[in-house]
Amino acid sequence: MAIKLENVGIAVRDLEATIAFFTDLGLTVVGRDTVSGEWTDTAVGLDGNHAKIAMLQTPDGYGQLELFEYIHPKAIETIPTRPNDIGMHRVAFSVDDIDQALEIAAKHGCHPLRGVATYEDAYKLTYVRGPSGILVMFAEKLIKD
Repeated sequence: MAIKLENVGIAVRDLEATIAFFTDLGLTVVGRDTVSGEWTDTAVGLDGNHAKIAMLQTPDGYGQLELFEYIHPKAIETIPTRPNDIGMHRVAFSVDDIDQALEIAAKHGCHPLRGVATYEDAYKLTYVRGPSGILVMFAEKLIKD
C-alpha cells in the first residue's frame, strides 16, 4: 500500500488571523471554502458540521496545512497544548533564518516559549505559541549543504 501525508488539519479560533500568520511566514493560500452537509458530518463525525476552511501550501510544494474555523458545532476552547502533552503536538518548519522567522512571528504577538536553543552545533531550534495556541517549531540548519 502506498501512503503519502496529505496535510495537517488545525482547528483555529480566528481563521483570518491564522492565515495572516502563516502567509507572512511564506505559506500560500491554495484554497478556501465553507463546508457543511451530510458528507462532512459523515467524514468528520460531527452532526451539523459547518466550518470555514483554508488550505495553505509550503513554498517547497510538499507540506500543507488545512485550517478550519467551526461555525457549528461551537468550537471548544481547551488549555493550549504543552510540549509534553500526549496527542497532536506541533507544526514544525525548517527556516533559512530563524531570527527572521521570529521577527515575523513577533508581529503577530507570537514569541518563543523560552528562547532559541542550539542542538549539537547543527540546528537552532525554538517553539513559539502561534494563533489559537498552536505550537509552532522553527529549525534553522547551521551546517549548510
